[in-house]
Amino acid sequence: MSLLIRGGEIVTADRRYRADVLCDAGLIQAIGPDLEAPTGAEVVDAGGLLVMPGGIDPHTHMELPFMGTVASEDFFSGTSAGLAGGTTMIIDFVIPAPGASLLDSFHTWRGWAEKAAADYSFHVAVTHWSDKVHEEMGVLAREHGVNSFKHFMAYKGAIMVDDDILLRSFSRALELGAIPTVHAENGEAVAFMQKALLAQGITGPEGHALSRPPTVEGEAAQRAIAIAGLLGAPVYIVHVSTAEATAAIARARLEGQRVYGEVLAQQLVIDESVYENKDFATAAAYVMSPPFRPKHHQKALWAGLVSGQLQTTATDHCAFCAPQKAAGRDNFTLIPNGTAGIEDRMSVLWHHGVRTGRLTPEEFVAVTSTNTAKIFNIHPRKGAVEVGADADLVLWDPDRSRTISAKTHHQKIDFNVYEGMELTGLAATTISQGRVVWHKGELRTERGAGRYIDRPCFPPTLEALGLLNATAKPVGVAR
Repeated sequence: MSLLIRGGEIVTADRRYRADVLCDAGLIQAIGPDLEAPTGAEVVDAGGLLVMPGGIDPHTHMELPFMGTVASEDFFSGTSAGLAGGTTMIIDFVIPAPGASLLDSFHTWRGWAEKAAADYSFHVAVTHWSDKVHEEMGVLAREHGVNSFKHFMAYKGAIMVDDDILLRSFSRALELGAIPTVHAENGEAVAFMQKALLAQGITGPEGHALSRPPTVEGEAAQRAIAIAGLLGAPVYIVHVSTAEATAAIARARLEGQRVYGEVLAQQLVIDESVYENKDFATAAAYVMSPPFRPKHHQKALWAGLVSGQLQTTATDHCAFCAPQKAAGRDNFTLIPNGTAGIEDRMSVLWHHGVRTGRLTPEEFVAVTSTNTAKIFNIHPRKGAVEVGADADLVLWDPDRSRTISAKTHHQKIDFNVYEGMELTGLAATTISQGRVVWHKGELRTERGAGRYIDRPCFPPTLEALGLLNATAKPVGVAR
């Protein structure tokens, strides 16, 4: 059935203007003033609302097996919660166990995601190296629409990779036209600090932040950027949380290196004082990696967004409930790392970004949707309001308010890191594939309606091909 969005103000990453939007067959079919409603079309009144591309969260972990448990949010509940907040697509992560097949793991995650209510795609993590990994990266890129590969520089003894693997995997990604993404924390330093803190008798959630000081992120980010620069590869740094990492990205970009930075909405407004709470369950609920930082780092993160040195916003949505977090009651290193936030990201960015004057509405669209679509090569199918684009839209009420609470959110978790925060700027209506799935507080999601979205690789540059093919010597060795 056709859907006509009438009387709204369209806001894209580039401009804003008044027009109606006609959707049919899951696509935007027409944009213009005073469009005629086809016979039988559903008409949605967008008067007083902003019509924007649906949000894209480039960093989620639905039903992730991690630290001896499984994240409480599944692909249906998580994407439904996202739709309630205006997010119409996620890019989740396939994380193979060390030694496991990347391809088999990808198919496992695809099976879990068949229940998703909104469109989704996957980054695939490289957790070890072999000829088979090299081969499977190519299969994933060419046959399964995977154009980004994740690398954990943290979690020693589990999924952490060393510099040798970074060099090999970055080189392979460059050859394929894919983007290496990096969790930048020095895992050796973290493991050393954890051991030292436990020996001092520091076992509570406060030890989590102490074991991962800003320096370990800054060093790892700089190292990943240097390795990418050596190869001429792009690199995307996930969940940037420090002034040090932000500065490293800015320096590299000023030197012409293609480096992208992602910031979590949580890190923009919550600081490390949450770990001082004497109630274990409350403090443990905020344990995530990297941890929340001293407040002055927020200024650098906002500056990065405003200046364009950080391009995307995400949530790292990885939900664990209180009984799961309790596994680390006597040892902070055993607290499952992760917080939620997919339902609230866009409202947090609007309230603390647009309403404060830090971001324009157009910049809001860029950092919540369009930039992600461009970086991961799904624009203008996603992240755009134009004829032929997917009809994934949010009708945004810039003046309506709500108070966040775990009692009323749609996320499958018993805690909300924004508990009690009043936000102005909400999704009044969310449209996915041309269907209304959230309207005036009513969730109308359908299990399995989400589609897997291919993300084609970029053509490798001539410089990259020359570097990789001109010699049989290892990449980066002087010729």
